[in-house]
Amino acid sequence: MKLSDFDFDLPDDRIAVRPTQPRSSARLLLARGDDILDRVVTDLIDILQPGDRLVLNDTRVIPARLSGQRHRNSAQGPVSAAIDVTLLTPQADGAWTALIKPLKKVTEGEDIVFSDDLSATLIGKEDGQGRLKFNLTGDDFDAALAAAGAMPLPPYIAAKRAADAQDHTDYQTVWARHQGAVAAPTASLHFDQPLLEALNAKGIQFTYVTLHVGAGTFLPVKVDNIADHKMHSEWGQITHAAADAINSTTGRVIPVGTTALRLIESAAQNGRLAAWEGPTDIFITPGFKFQIADGLMTNFHLPKSTLMMLVSALMGTQNIKDIYAHALRHEYRFFSYGDSSLLLPQGE
Repeated sequence: MKLSDFDFDLPDDRIAVRPTQPRSSARLLLARGDDILDRVVTDLIDILQPGDRLVLNDTRVIPARLSGQRHRNSAQGPVSAAIDVTLLTPQADGAWTALIKPLKKVTEGEDIVFSDDLSATLIGKEDGQGRLKFNLTGDDFDAALAAAGAMPLPPYIAAKRAADAQDHTDYQTVWARHQGAVAAPTASLHFDQPLLEALNAKGIQFTYVTLHVGAGTFLPVKVDNIADHKMHSEWGQITHAAADAINSTTGRVIPVGTTALRLIESAAQNGRLAAWEGPTDIFITPGFKFQIADGLMTNFHLPKSTLMMLVSALMGTQNIKDIYAHALRHEYRFFSYGDSSLLLPQGE
């Protein structure tokens, strides 16, 4: 298939730069097969049935965006300059891969100071990224990063405004637990404690899995033939207990967010879910045979993105075009802080 098959025109004013408050008051487009209904997120209490299971990603977004000063010695004496860093992935040796601007002007061995407590040394460059070795590790590093870092808002929001203190709450799920993501599982941002309690009281079940969402989720597809696209890799974990719980589901298995869906489909074996720990680069496109997911709750995605391909695989390419046309006509808000959808391909 061609990349242009997943394109659509999106007015700039449809990109949400702040979430709806309270979280669960956002709009929800309900797609049951070919039927499209306009609802709100709290209507999940009526839409979902006892025995249904929501699969939730419990990754925690780290304040991965840092501003600092790089320092090195030159023939003219000490030199310093401003530098921006976005942390990407921790390495086995304790270093971090990072996006560094301007990377070309930083040489190996240079120090970057982010605060009185936090600094790092550039120890390598590869594939347009830098490798940083920080002066702190463990809890000390986490505390210093929390003090110095900002939430890594998606580029389409960061282009409109800077991250602020409110984003530390808004860009984090209420059940976030395991640190490691540099982007939020954004469909999950619509849940608050009252909604979770109401769903639990109705008999809706919850299972937590972990996929550390990487910055690669925002990378554009640069090939015309989507079969030539190389998918980014992200680390995930499904415990034995989580796999057993999902396999025992009597109702529908509905992942909340594409990250949870990609992880459970990565771990599927002959229609059953197996425990999993490690990277996944699963690329879901039309023609994919879903083994675990019966539906998906997800926000509205970027044109020509891998996530548009994923929802097209679930619902059908023409059906997704109709769903997005409806969302645009009815002024739904798009992307990470926008409204959501519940996609049920069998019309259940």
